Amino acid sequence: MWFWLSLIALLCWSGSDLFSKIGCRDASDRLSHLKMVMAVGIVMGIHASVEVFINGVTINLSIILTYLPVSLLYIGSMTLGYIGLRYIELSISSPICNSSGALTAVLTLIFVGADGYSPLALFAIALVCVGAIGLGVVDSLEDNDLRAARQEAGNYKYAKSFLALALPVAYCILDAAGTFADNRVLDMLEGVVENHEASCNVAYELTFLFAAVVCFVYVVLIKKDRLIPKMEAPKYIGAVCETAGQLAYIYAIADTTHFAMSAPIISSYCAASVLWSRIFLREKLSWKHYAMIVLVVVGIAIMGLLDV
Repeated sequence: MWFWLSLIALLCWSGSDLFSKIGCRDASDRLSHLKMVMAVGIVMGIHASVEVFINGVTINLSIILTYLPVSLLYIGSMTLGYIGLRYIELSISSPICNSSGALTAVLTLIFVGADGYSPLALFAIALVCVGAIGLGVVDSLEDNDLRAARQEAGNYKYAKSFLALALPVAYCILDAAGTFADNRVLDMLEGVVENHEASCNVAYELTFLFAAVVCFVYVVLIKKDRLIPKMEAPKYIGAVCETAGQLAYIYAIADTTHFAMSAPIISSYCAASVLWSRIFLREKLSWKHYAMIVLVVVGIAIMGLLDV
């Protein structure tokens, strides 16, 4: 079962990337990122309700406030990621965003130390960092004529800009900070709250639901922007994929016997995102882009393999 759950997580998270891209790529819709936050918040709110009222997960204001800094970092990173989808190919943004795991490791090395990290683990971290930075360098140095030529067959054209790369990098930094803080908060709540992982996840989902309500007030009531079902549908499909992937991930890694095999499968979902963007969005990158992506994917897979 672990294998199928791992594949489900990989497909769901890469599907979330794809449908979030479809839902947010229209550069003329300046509020698409807030609408995406609304979609994710609503789906997560529904899941949180199931956890609390059916599964009996403990939640209170104290837990929500304790976990709030982590929730804000995660929600902030995702919002920036959704903005970035308007300005850059998913094939480039997904590997950069997914490099947050390596950045988390770097933060841990800086603030905690390198004890317990094997040479192979340090090599994997270096691969991801070099690949992510390399993607930015390759994209920023690409000749405008070459960019136009490779994008000729694509559905969307993207101009070279600082913002296009800055947003996925900002996502990576905030998500890494959130992961680093997440680990510390979970350690703090262990033994204090029963089933503290589920409680923190519900706290995160309820905070996301609150963010969705705030976005609804701003987008619909203040800005008077219309929500067109045809335009919003991909966002909600992406939100469902995001939540379903999280559930499959939790149960897949619960099988500790096969964790060394399930972790690298799941952690390499950005490779599937690149594949979907090539097939469904007709994105075409240069061989230099793909070379940097290979470094990122290999590094992430190695870290997943070592995460036992």
